Amino acid sequence: MYQNTRQNVGCFFSKLSIFRTRSNQRMTDQIYMKRCIELAKKALGKTYPNPLVGSVIVYQDTIIGEGYHHKAGENHAEINAINSVKNKDLLKESTIYVSLEPCAHYGKTGPCANKIVEIGFRKVVIGTLDSHEKVNGKGKEILENAGIEVVSGILEKECQELNKRFFTFHQQKRPYIILKWAQSNDGFLDKDFKPTSISNSLSKQFVHTLRSEEHAILIGTKTALTDNASLTTREIVGRNPVRILIDFDLKVPHDFKIFSNEAPTLVFNSLKNSEEGHVKFIKIEKENFLDQFMQKLFEEQIQSVIIEGGSFTLTEFIKAGIWDEAVIIKNENLNLIHGTKAPEFEFELEKEMQLRDNLLYFYRNNQK
Repeated sequence: MYQNTRQNVGCFFSKLSIFRTRSNQRMTDQIYMKRCIELAKKALGKTYPNPLVGSVIVYQDTIIGEGYHHKAGENHAEINAINSVKNKDLLKESTIYVSLEPCAHYGKTGPCANKIVEIGFRKVVIGTLDSHEKVNGKGKEILENAGIEVVSGILEKECQELNKRFFTFHQQKRPYIILKWAQSNDGFLDKDFKPTSISNSLSKQFVHTLRSEEHAILIGTKTALTDNASLTTREIVGRNPVRILIDFDLKVPHDFKIFSNEAPTLVFNSLKNSEEGHVKFIKIEKENFLDQFMQKLFEEQIQSVIIEGGSFTLTEFIKAGIWDEAVIIKNENLNLIHGTKAPEFEFELEKEMQLRDNLLYFYRNNQK
């Protein structure tokens, strides 16, 4: 009986040791995956239509290589990480971490999964699998078939959040939609239906940073005619988004700022299909236009869109439930009394941020 007790105790501590080892390894994996995510974020807004991906190479608990995907058509994160390693002889005994499953198809670059197999990494740690139909588990399968140890699902939620635009685009066949507007304390978008400054300088910088991170920005006919907005990132140093104008009857004059050569412009209308330099006219029907509109944006490979107005356009998206996030800027010290009413929006607040006299409210659509 004493002998059996000793054996049972020994078995328990052996299992406990294995559990601790696995737990410690998972914590270590999470640390390196966090670094992958940090690297990937450096290219936010610059990789469309590709995803954001970061990669780290570790040899004996030391990072010997790092990389991220900079721009569509250029090297993927894994390749940049491999190229950054000075002593290539260490690669076969190293672990490569990557926030998104290595690709398995030929595009402008070769499959990263094949390159990893060719080098002979001993282990690959993946944040989340890639739902793109050309990958979707195929990259992981290539690695496993080559006898490489593969661990996946490390910081999976964080890695999916990193590529919320990419996943929404491929899974729902539409762009990731962000609603955004600024309103007075008493709920108006303007004073007496005329352009009115509501956001302060800090809020404007925030909005222009948001523009640089998202793929495209959209307004309707009335907003374009009233504001004559350029929809660029003039308040910061950053890329200009693709501009989208919904103008069914083509009322907006060609000398308006939205048609400047600072960025490509897509004009959705009911009259014609044509391309005139950097401006592309896309014909859709007025009736029940949102479904057609989403399909056309998918065909144009637009991965995310900020809906900036006006009130009618914003309300159409809200009523249809076609939105993923919303940002509402409220000027606490401004009452306009009369003008265009802000959209009705009664959803659960996720978080808020104060920028001087502007309160920024952030929402997520959990009812999709």
